[in-house]
Amino acid sequence: MNSQSKLLLLTALFVICLGAANILSAAKLISIFGFTVDAGIIAYPLTFLFTDIVCEVWGKRTATRVVWVGFFANMLMMLLIWIGGILPPSPQWGNQEAYQSVLGSVPRIVFASMVAYLISQHHDVFAFQFWRRKTRGRWLWMRNNFSTIVSQGLDTVVFGTIAFYGVVPLDVLVGEIILVQYIIKIAVALLDTPFCYLLVGWARGFGAPSVNLEA
Repeated sequence: MNSQSKLLLLTALFVICLGAANILSAAKLISIFGFTVDAGIIAYPLTFLFTDIVCEVWGKRTATRVVWVGFFANMLMMLLIWIGGILPPSPQWGNQEAYQSVLGSVPRIVFASMVAYLISQHHDVFAFQFWRRKTRGRWLWMRNNFSTIVSQGLDTVVFGTIAFYGVVPLDVLVGEIILVQYIIKIAVALLDTPFCYLLVGWARGFGAPSVNLEA
């Protein structure tokens, strides 16, 4: 598999995880250690892993393009879901209310998700490249975790504030919606570090030299 094919595959995985995260967030709440969080938390943290890999191997400009591809793909997905919801249901199909309940996202939630996505993903690409220059291309684990942990914090705070401020009590917003989700996201970020090394090696070609630090 050549370099362009690998980039295309990683971009596809990024878009899949992003779309899955939004659908899972709307479709189901899950319990982790007694705390209630949306099911999208199993997919969305992976998007930062893929942008870090792209930034490491192909550079900041390409990673930024991947972020924008994900944004427009997600907007198209939401548009198609909305169109599917307003089309008249067949008389033989009695699940219109269930469809709207699961996939008929509230505009405030969608807006919050998109704003948080753009801020956090662009910060992740910027921070990853910043730490890459600072460490002169060494310590992949550091830039992978430093960039992702801060970016996940931005995403969680921005999304929670826009989506739920004034809707739920402030202590619930900060203590459960923001803090608990952020802790879980940090855990995922730390656990994906070995996979970052493995996938960077695969994408670059094991044993191949690194790209220019200013890429």
